[in-house]
Amino acid sequence: MVQYTSEWLNPCCSFTFNALQGSVMAAEARQTCYEGSAVQSFHFFLEHSGEHKAILQCVHKVLPGEFKRIGEGKSSLDVLGIGSGGGELDVQMLSLLQSSFPSVPLTADVVDGSSELTDNFKALVAKTTNLQKVPFAWHIMSSEDYQKQVKATGAMKKFDFIHMIQMLYFVDDPPETIRFYHSLLKNNGRLMIIIEKSKGGWDTLWKTYKKELWGDAILEYRSSAEIISYLQSQGRKYEEHVIPNTFDITECFNPGSEIGHRLLNFMTAKDDFYQAFAPEIRAGMLDLLRNKCSTEKDGRMLFDSSLSCLLVYA
Repeated sequence: MVQYTSEWLNPCCSFTFNALQGSVMAAEARQTCYEGSAVQSFHFFLEHSGEHKAILQCVHKVLPGEFKRIGEGKSSLDVLGIGSGGGELDVQMLSLLQSSFPSVPLTADVVDGSSELTDNFKALVAKTTNLQKVPFAWHIMSSEDYQKQVKATGAMKKFDFIHMIQMLYFVDDPPETIRFYHSLLKNNGRLMIIIEKSKGGWDTLWKTYKKELWGDAILEYRSSAEIISYLQSQGRKYEEHVIPNTFDITECFNPGSEIGHRLLNFMTAKDDFYQAFAPEIRAGMLDLLRNKCSTEKDGRMLFDSSLSCLLVYA
C-alpha cells in the first residue's frame, strides 16, 4: 500500500506526533510525514512489496494509448504530479509521454509536501538524460496548500495529464480535491488516480480496525470504492484498471523477526506495533492478516495489496 506522504505515498507511513499539540499541528504532521526515518521506512516497504513494479506494469500497459489520445494535435504538453514523492514513477511516465511526442515541448509541475523526497526526485531527474531539458516547477507543499495558492493567485495553469498516486488518503476533502484538479485539465486531458482496491488487504485491515488505526497518519481511510462513489456523484466519466499485487508477510507472524516487525509498523502506521496495541488487538490483527487479507502459497502468506487505477476524462 500511497499515494501516498508527503502525499504521494502509502497511507501507512511510520510517524508520530504529540496529540497535545492540537489539530493544527496534527494536520501539519500529516502533510510532511515522509521526512527522516519515515523515508527509510517507506523505502523498506517498497523493497518488500513490489508496489512500484506493479504500478509500472499498469502504466506501460494503459498509458501509451491514453497518451496518444491526450497529445493528438497539441503543440505543447503539460503534466502535474500531486504527491510525487521521490519521482520514481513520474520519471517513467514523463519519459513515456516524451517518447510518444518527441518533438512536442513538455513541462512538469510537481506538488509534494516532503522536501527530502523532492530532493530525491531532483537528483533522479539530473540522472535521466532525456528529462534534463524539461522545465520542472517544484511546489514543496501539500495538495491542499497548492489548491489555496492557485485560487489566491488566480494562476490557473491547465494540464494535459494529472496524476494522484496513493495520496487521497491524506486530504481532508477528497471530493473537493478531485473536483479542483479535474478543473485544471485541458481539453481531452486525463486525471489518473491510483489508490488501494476496495475489499483488498489494506481495505480490510484499515476498516476492520478503524478505531485503532484512524486518526494519526490517516483521519479516514478510503479505498477505490469511496473514490468511485465521489466520481459518480460528480458525473465524471472514468475507466477502472485493477492492478493486482501481493507481497510476502510471512515474517509478520514471527515475533522475533525484524523484517516482520518493520512491515507491521508500516502497515499499521505505528512506530512500534508491539507497543502500540494491547495483546488482544495485536492477536486480532494478526489473525485478520492471516485469514482475511492474505492467501497461503507454498507455505508463505501473501498479502493482497492490489490497487485500482482510475482514469478520469476531462
